[in-house]
Amino acid sequence: MEARAQARYVRVTPMKARRVVDLIRGMKADDAQAMLRFAPQAASEPVGKALASAVANAANNHGMDAKELTISEAFVDEGPTMKRIRPRAQGRAFRILKRSSHITVIVSDGVAMPKISRPTKPAKRPEAAPAPKVEEINETEVSEAPAKKAPAKKAPAKKTPAKKSAEKKAAPAKKAPAKKAPAKKSAEKKAEPAKKAPAKKTAAKKAAAPKTTKKEG
Repeated sequence: MEARAQARYVRVTPMKARRVVDLIRGMKADDAQAMLRFAPQAASEPVGKALASAVANAANNHGMDAKELTISEAFVDEGPTMKRIRPRAQGRAFRILKRSSHITVIVSDGVAMPKISRPTKPAKRPEAAPAPKVEEINETEVSEAPAKKAPAKKAPAKKTPAKKSAEKKAAPAKKAPAKKAPAKKSAEKKAEPAKKAPAKKTAAKKAAAPKTTKKEG
């Protein structure tokens, strides 16, 4: 089994930290700690702290024996770089780069780890196979669905104009007798003054007749 520890944002350049890490890679944990305790390099202190943390994780979290641990992997990654300015002669300013590094140490006891996560991979592959079959069935169903619905929509569309045309033809047939009624009334009005006219003339003749008779006598 394996246990790891990582020291991040350490104020040591990656180049200087890699020189120390290369010395302890592949050594036993006890020997590496003894060597780092007396190493003259400034990066030996943060590397020693990362190694001590990895040994503690292996003993406390995984129950491994600290005496049988070896450093299987150790590497340094470059962290962020801070940019500063140093004043120089004649008002000039020179750039200063303050680098940082991430130190990672992995220890193991030589016992193979149990393979637990591998059986889950083949279980996912057969699930992806039936996916295209479902899509093919859906496409056939969708293509058949509009073919059945098309005749149902056309049938009511033809019946609606037939009813409207029958109603329009029936409406003017009822209005025709309504127009003949005023024609009879106008004929009666014209006939009444024609009958009254001779009545007035006869009265005038009767009035004139006695006048002539009186003069002659």
